[in-house]
Amino acid sequence: MSEITLIIGNKNVSSWSLRGWLALKHAQIEFEEILINLRPACDYEKLATLTPAGKVPAVKISDEDFIWDSLAVAEYFNDLCPEKEFWPKDIKERAHARSIAAEMHSGFIALRSIMPMDCLNTYDKPEMTAELKKDIDRVFTIWSDCRKQYAANGPFLFGKYSVADMMYAPVVFRLKGYQIDLPDIIDEYCNTVIAYPDVQEWLTECDANDKG
Repeated sequence: MSEITLIIGNKNVSSWSLRGWLALKHAQIEFEEILINLRPACDYEKLATLTPAGKVPAVKISDEDFIWDSLAVAEYFNDLCPEKEFWPKDIKERAHARSIAAEMHSGFIALRSIMPMDCLNTYDKPEMTAELKKDIDRVFTIWSDCRKQYAANGPFLFGKYSVADMMYAPVVFRLKGYQIDLPDIIDEYCNTVIAYPDVQEWLTECDANDKG
């Protein structure tokens, strides 16, 4: 049995689980998965027996040691596997990447609540409230600025794939799933994220899980 266990929610709809899972995949380590049903109703009793925080994702390192919260999971495996380069090498680029990752972590409330992630399905475009438009415009600004600034280094936000891309991967599915009109530079980035092998593996497992 693998020493590391990842506790996550339904892959189709759990955006924070996706972020944590991508971090472990990037580390290229073996891990066991325990999946908790979040919808239509969360099994809170089972979840409470698996992780002290009672939230997903959580990584169990040992019977006493847990890491919870997607960003904390990414930072742990960045420390454990520095050769995998979870963040840009340049200190200014790394600070920039951490800033936008933290902004995603703490903000975009309207985007999250009005457009919940669903990896496998599409929906009508939602009513564009002022709060939702502000969130979407901010995402477009962040991504456009990063792509223009770091395009010479590769196709991801900071050129090479990083934690910043992991943090915004669920937003890619939200924008695509709710058929938001995307500028070319944003659409190109979304397609790059979706085509990434780890994301494709997640989608395959979403599909398998969704079909039972």
